[in-house]
Amino acid sequence: MTRTNRLAKSLRASGRRVTRQRRLVMQVVKDNPGHLEVEAVYALAKASDPNISLATVYRTLAVLKEMGLVEDHTLGEGHTHFEAVPETPHYHFTCLKCGQVMEFDAPQVMQVVRALSEREGLQVTEVHLLLSGYCAQCRTGGTHAKSR
Repeated sequence: MTRTNRLAKSLRASGRRVTRQRRLVMQVVKDNPGHLEVEAVYALAKASDPNISLATVYRTLAVLKEMGLVEDHTLGEGHTHFEAVPETPHYHFTCLKCGQVMEFDAPQVMQVVRALSEREGLQVTEVHLLLSGYCAQCRTGGTHAKSR
């Protein structure tokens, strides 16, 4: 099932309308593999629909997060970044010097979550792992562009 179909199905199942703005915000997040701040989502959505408001983007991102289609991450900063929920879990490393964000897989994390859930009778609904430190280039004094 495509993400657009999943969006429409999820919205209808929750009693919400499938609106042009909701489709647009989801498309913006899906089409941009980085970690977008709300303002970036808004700017990209506004380029396609000049009438969309920042408030609509905020509300839509909240709905998409509630529905499990979008994740938010602070990535070691005081503000939130959004990305479409990936097919497989991944985690983040943020360089404290240059701000570079690297994604990585770690199947061991989910093994620990499953074991803990079984042992303690937990129902884990979200898992976030953020590592912070210094990337290889910053550790050796090299320079590179800041990325998100």
